Amino acid sequence: MTDQAFLDHVADRLAALPGVRAVTLGGSRAQGTHTPSSDWDFALYYRGPFDPAGLRAVGWEGEVSEIGGWGGGVFNGGAWLTIDGRRADVHYRDLDVVEHELAEAEQGRFHWEPLMFHLAGIPSYLVVAELAVNRVLRGALPRPGYPEPLRRSAPPMWRDRAAMTLQYAGSAYAARGLATEVAGALATAAMQTAHAVLAARGEWVTNEKRLLERAGLRGVDAIVAALRPDPHALTRAVAEAKALFAAAV
Repeated sequence: MTDQAFLDHVADRLAALPGVRAVTLGGSRAQGTHTPSSDWDFALYYRGPFDPAGLRAVGWEGEVSEIGGWGGGVFNGGAWLTIDGRRADVHYRDLDVVEHELAEAEQGRFHWEPLMFHLAGIPSYLVVAELAVNRVLRGALPRPGYPEPLRRSAPPMWRDRAAMTLQYAGSAYAARGLATEVAGALATAAMQTAHAVLAARGEWVTNEKRLLERAGLRGVDAIVAALRPDPHALTRAVAEAKALFAAAV
């Protein structure tokens, strides 16, 4: 199939599932930054109960999770599939949850959630960001701008998390010469700081893949690369990271 035929095929099958009200294309392919090897990221927006058995019954090869199978919260499950030889992810999006988080974001309110593969976790407004940047293939969805109250509330929360992460790295890890632990803390704090930078700009974030580049924080690579299990060197690395992050925000 051509790419357009593939999109139509997948969108039609997903939109036909019981309870589904809209289907979107996300990720790099929605934003035009993809490569030929990039996977395809779809989201199905449902109202009321949704039974993943319907998605399994379509017969696409892969793994289909239950609702909440990816940890629960706003990112509440999905599927990793191979369709027509293409790698495709399908994310479940509960419209009641999405609309609630949109209303919360417009008031500057959100919460933090852990998510597999994400160093800094995710803000609950991630599902609002998806509305803003994803391409609607079937159905209709709101297209929000970045709320000013969120631009005021999100940066300090992310900055505080980064500061606490670095403080703990310095007191609990660096002084003991624990290089691996310091490396993990620096990576996490860098992602947290990047969230703060982009929130202050009013730029949506949907994942961590290009987060450091967008925030101008790739300089942390040199700090991490120079780590060694020596307390003085690790303490210096934490101080360098603090200075780098402070300049960014």
